[in-house]
Amino acid sequence: MIFYKTKDEIELLRLSNQLVAKTHATIAPLIKPGIKTIALDKIAEEFIRDNGGVPGFLNFNGFPNSLCVSVNDSVVHGVPGNYELKDGDIVSVDCGVLMNGFYGDSAYTFPVGEVSDEVKKLLRVTMEALYLGLDQAQKGKRIGDISYAIQHYAESQGYSVVRELVGHGVGRDLHEKPEVPNYGKRGWGPKIKEGLVIAIEPMINMGKKEVVQDDDGWTIRTRDGLPSAHFEHSIAIHNGGVDILSDFNIIEEALNKK
Repeated sequence: MIFYKTKDEIELLRLSNQLVAKTHATIAPLIKPGIKTIALDKIAEEFIRDNGGVPGFLNFNGFPNSLCVSVNDSVVHGVPGNYELKDGDIVSVDCGVLMNGFYGDSAYTFPVGEVSDEVKKLLRVTMEALYLGLDQAQKGKRIGDISYAIQHYAESQGYSVVRELVGHGVGRDLHEKPEVPNYGKRGWGPKIKEGLVIAIEPMINMGKKEVVQDDDGWTIRTRDGLPSAHFEHSIAIHNGGVDILSDFNIIEEALNKK
């Protein structure tokens, strides 16, 4: 069942997602060579709690941390640890917050120091694919229109789309219906209606689409070891249009101050 949200519920969801964005902006200036991924996790957890939220990922289905921190060929669900970020790495940070009974969920892939032009293009195309998907999230269209837009653009640029992991509804539960694949056919899937709240999150690989899971039971990597990028917005269909509840602008403002 898809749970459509009222205007009041959308405003509560906005607060949760804004705290996610502020958490990203807090750690963004710290993402540089030498910092351990576990340090980013601890800072994020403290910030979330200090601002009235609860880490949405911590203990979710047994996940041990507040952030998913996925480096280079790690697609998603990376477990923070003692790995020190290095110049030329990329790191996807996925953050969730529970506040006022509703979840926020957003991800951003950060370059670490100077990255190659090849990697810069992967990041750019993945973010562009996200926004092309957002353009299709219109009342009266279908979920498959979002999926097709993301897949068509990513593959047209020579990249591949992960199949095993998808976007999802967001609300009182972190993962609600409907699923939002990053691949599919136009005109397919549930119709997009007023009050729908979903997380759209392209996971785009530089190489092939196949992935494997680490022995930690969480981290998903590309099978061929090539880099993967991940960007995610939570959005609402509100007043007939797309209302982006999360926020990349404050993340990018924080990065520009580094």
